Amino acid sequence: MRTDYNLREITLQAFEELLMVDDKDAAVKPAPNKWSAKEILGHLIDSASNNHGRFVRAQHEEEFQILGYQQNEWVNIQGYQDQEWQDLLIMWRQFNLLLSNLMFNTPPSFREQKLSIPDSFLPSGPDLKEEPGTLGYLMEDYVVHLKKHLGQIRVALSSATE
Repeated sequence: MRTDYNLREITLQAFEELLMVDDKDAAVKPAPNKWSAKEILGHLIDSASNNHGRFVRAQHEEEFQILGYQQNEWVNIQGYQDQEWQDLLIMWRQFNLLLSNLMFNTPPSFREQKLSIPDSFLPSGPDLKEEPGTLGYLMEDYVVHLKKHLGQIRVALSSATE
């Protein structure tokens, strides 16, 4: 499965859908302990940033290791809640177009190569078709992760406008 085209299509479609969202609606938290649409989108920017590094390093480092990150701390430290919605949206779109291009340019030999990936990075999604433990799997899982969080953004925005 070629995730690069899927990522590009999903990104451009979601960008058009979310472009006209009001900044105040994007800042509404569905509950005190839940992220706002801004914070979810910020998390997706962080995910894109981290996965960009993983996708590049996996193709040239012999001892490639996946490093995790503390997502709540990243979102809080960067203050996504106080940033402009459209600025976040543009950054998210551009990062994902970059990732789509990176995925497209990744040769099959690298996509299929087995990596040392901790089990915590190998979610068992029923839609994942790539071989677990490969770069292709990580790329495909990135798109699944993105789609899940876009759904959460839609739910957060629908509760903000009720």
